[in-house]
Amino acid sequence: MEHPYLSLIIPAYNEETRLPATLEQAFTFLQRQDYSWEVLVVENGSQDRTYEIAEEFASRYPNFHALHEQRRGKGLAVQRGMLAARGCYRFMADADFSMPPSEINRFLPPAVDVDIAIASREKPGSVRYNEPPYRHFVGRVFNTLIRLMALPGLHDTQCGFKCFRAEVAEDVFRYQTLAGWSFDVEILYIARRRGYRIAELPIDWYFNPESKVDVLRDSFAMFTDLLKIRLNAARGVYGPEVRS
Repeated sequence: MEHPYLSLIIPAYNEETRLPATLEQAFTFLQRQDYSWEVLVVENGSQDRTYEIAEEFASRYPNFHALHEQRRGKGLAVQRGMLAARGCYRFMADADFSMPPSEINRFLPPAVDVDIAIASREKPGSVRYNEPPYRHFVGRVFNTLIRLMALPGLHDTQCGFKCFRAEVAEDVFRYQTLAGWSFDVEILYIARRRGYRIAELPIDWYFNPESKVDVLRDSFAMFTDLLKIRLNAARGVYGPEVRS
């Protein structure tokens, strides 16, 4: 397949425990679809068998590919996958599949036809399962900062499920500078700056207690990154702004 319809990109860091089930879920779902597809597992800097597991799966199924990104950072893994993918639509998914894979088709035409479709745990119609109240509260505080400083109108930029049209991904991700958790904010900021349409879609979302997010540490880092994003924009790092 020179250009499959869908590329599913899964960043994976120290995911030897969760990755096998995730890849089985992805395969079970995708093999039932009537469109062509590929899966790219991008391992970066793991200290366990994550890459070996991805390679083993790829050896069994030709539509699966294992990529090794030596540099650490979820943002770098997603960037590598997005730019290596060949699909007409490129969908990033967290390795824990906290959103059921059956929801993926809601991000593709004909269900939606926009430049970028992002999963939202805050839009009416979304349902959160098992999330501790403190996690939700901290997330809302930080999202308020995101709306004030970078992305007014978007209510959940950090959910790890996002779909990009191929040409949009290839444009936006080439400007990415952030390697860590807040790369989502930067990518969406660049996309909006360059005039692309973004839609938030409500989803069912299941909290995973094995999440690698450290709320306090990562929230402070994200605040610092928001300042970097604004500075980058002022310096012209993200290219010319496209006004609609």
